[in-house]
Amino acid sequence: MSLKLNQSQKQLQKLSPQQIQLMKLLQVPTASLEQRIKEELEVNPALEETDYEEEDELDKLVKGEAATEKEEKKEEEEEYDPLEGMDMSDYLTDDGIASYKLRDDNYGGDSEDDNKTIPYAVVGTFHEHLMKQLGMVKLEEREYLIANQIIGSIDDDGYLRRELEAIVDDLSFSQNLEATEEEIEEVLKFIHKFEPAGVGARDLQECLLIQIRRKSKRHSNKYLEIAEDVLENHFEEFAKKHYTKLIKSLSISNNDLKYAIEEVLKLNPKPGGTYSNSAKPENYIIPDFIIHNDNGELLLRLNSRNAPDLRISDNYKDMLKSYSKTKKRSRKQKDAVMFIKQKIDAAKWFIDAIRQRQQTMLKTMQTILDYQYDYFLTGDETKLRPMILKDIAEITGLDISTISRVSNSKYVQTEFGTFKLKSFFSESLQTDSGEEVSTREVKKILEDLIDNENKRKPLSDQKLTEALVTKGYNIARRTVAKYREQLNIPVARLRKQL
Repeated sequence: MSLKLNQSQKQLQKLSPQQIQLMKLLQVPTASLEQRIKEELEVNPALEETDYEEEDELDKLVKGEAATEKEEKKEEEEEYDPLEGMDMSDYLTDDGIASYKLRDDNYGGDSEDDNKTIPYAVVGTFHEHLMKQLGMVKLEEREYLIANQIIGSIDDDGYLRRELEAIVDDLSFSQNLEATEEEIEEVLKFIHKFEPAGVGARDLQECLLIQIRRKSKRHSNKYLEIAEDVLENHFEEFAKKHYTKLIKSLSISNNDLKYAIEEVLKLNPKPGGTYSNSAKPENYIIPDFIIHNDNGELLLRLNSRNAPDLRISDNYKDMLKSYSKTKKRSRKQKDAVMFIKQKIDAAKWFIDAIRQRQQTMLKTMQTILDYQYDYFLTGDETKLRPMILKDIAEITGLDISTISRVSNSKYVQTEFGTFKLKSFFSESLQTDSGEEVSTREVKKILEDLIDNENKRKPLSDQKLTEALVTKGYNIARRTVAKYREQLNIPVARLRKQL
């Protein structure tokens, strides 16, 4: 066996650290950009946040440092010098102001609205609410420990989804308490009396039954009695909306069942949802883009929130300035200069990446705005044109992956609402006349058909298909079913009402 050496030439494309950093920043929405910048500020002391502009007087240092390097090279040609071959202008000619700070009219400034903070109501957590109720009743120590364990096992929706057998084990390990399932069941019945009604239920049926029984004790009527009977003995037929079977089984009229179901619909299927589950405020959508209609002219700007102005640290520039005045440097000093330069370099890269992020996002969104101008002007979804990532990539000259990163997890605020940028991308569907329309337009028409249907006899997928074909849309029944599912609309049987 002999080894052979072959020489071959390959062309490989490698991304620079700056390009990788830019790609990562493009994926970050405005809501998370502030945290990303904070992380960079923590790891790079040469990067600073500023709210003002200032002049940088280090231009002379460029020439001075260059002369110093030249002199050192002549005197000590063989001495190790980390500064050799590096252009100081890359680090010191910047005026200290973030390049993206010099914004034009398309960038959202620090307006009064931008600086407003959203007030949050201080609300206790759901479990704190339950523990307060537990503290107001008299229980034996053993019962209290069991109740405390049960409350800790209740999820944020208000349900006890943990098996009683598992709670027995939990008590044994955590409290060194030997309890039986029967004891836990008795304490659980006690917790069922807590507010909100339905808390501690093990499934939806039990949750609704707890609520309807409590309501019946306060003011009973025949519809509440029917509702309780339906939930307790005919829950499966009720869930599947087999109303004909229910009327026959209960020997009641159509109106009796209708009013009984109305009572059930007033109940809360997620009792825990009425309370805050966290001490933190709710996350609100922060739009990345804002489109404003100025007397029929659409204006686009980037949201300036959570994007502070950045600059190179004055301290680091002063240190570099101080070292540059030293003609004779020790190796330790040269290593220090190299470290400072690396941090300044990283800071400049990050500032430049932020600037490129803003430019790329604005360019992409402006192209989408121009492409879908009629929609953004009127808000009429039927005017949405078919649009895929490739369409925007070809117009902007950017790569499809870049367009995907910009559109993913980004939101645009319009006068008609705030929408995910990704939602404006859709495939095309051909009509009878040969015209290509957006699948989103078809979904809108499908939604309108279902909204206007007779709820006593809702339209099946086949009927919906026939209605769309009548309107000129060539579409298969399975496609209608797919669109209906994407719109989170149930099948006809589950949309039926009395």
